[in-house]
Amino acid sequence: MTLADLHPQLPSAQEIGDAWSRQVARRRIYTIFGLLVLAAAFVSSVQFANESNAGHFFERLPHLFDFLSWLVPKNWGDVWRALFDLPSPNDPGTGGEEYNFPLGRHYIWGSFYIPEYFELMLITFNVALVSTIIGFIFAVPLSFIASRNLTPSKPLRIVVKRFMEILRAFPEIVIAGLFAAIISIGPVSAIIAVGLHSIGALGKLFYETVENVDMRADEGIKSVGASWGERVRFAALPQVLPNFMSYALLRVEINVRASTIIGAVGGGGIGEELKLAISRGFGAKTLALILLLFITILAVDQFSAWLRRRLVGDHAFLLQH
Repeated sequence: MTLADLHPQLPSAQEIGDAWSRQVARRRIYTIFGLLVLAAAFVSSVQFANESNAGHFFERLPHLFDFLSWLVPKNWGDVWRALFDLPSPNDPGTGGEEYNFPLGRHYIWGSFYIPEYFELMLITFNVALVSTIIGFIFAVPLSFIASRNLTPSKPLRIVVKRFMEILRAFPEIVIAGLFAAIISIGPVSAIIAVGLHSIGALGKLFYETVENVDMRADEGIKSVGASWGERVRFAALPQVLPNFMSYALLRVEINVRASTIIGAVGGGGIGEELKLAISRGFGAKTLALILLLFITILAVDQFSAWLRRRLVGDHAFLLQH
């Protein structure tokens, strides 16, 4: 008795090969169709841009990156001088703003000072950090309420999820503009805007993490009469806290960039100075600000990796390799 006699429903090798060929052909058709749609959308958008610019789009296209030449400093040493508020040998002494680096110093005591850009970066980072803390504090309880494995009430879960969707539906800059009209421009408006958006963004990431926890610990403490809060505190939270911290630290990086953008429209911090430097073609100042922003993001990323290792343990990273 052969295997075919025992399992007559099993497809033959020829049938398997034919089915595989059909799948490959179908995937190729979908891929070609998708590329054609993208190409058509690209051509349409370029034609629209050309018509909107009275036919000058293609004419000006070769000059797309001309602004980069405006930002190349005459002396690359001025980038470091701008960063640390040191005098520049290129300063003509006529009171121009392009090389007036020492005027931005913020003296703390005697001759000791904080460079202007470091202080502005500190303001931007504080906005991002406080906003993330606000988002974390509110997103944690909302995420447990929104998770289906801990909250049996479907209407309550729907209300909480829709609330978080509304918070993250609007860009931070829109919320900042609204609060700027109410409480004036400044870091406070930026904190409220970024904080509200962080609640919605972190809440979604958090409740998806909660819904994937191992429920055996929850069943154990639930069987001895634990309340909902005790189930969250002793069964779910220890499992998800490392991921919560990882997402929160990632959000700090995102919020630093968001705070920079909001700063460009009056939210305070480094964003406003970066916008002015770019618009006026101050190459050394622009590159100094970009360099400081990059170093800050890199430092936050390295701290995030270190803290995650401390929370999870090195063995978790060794298992991944």
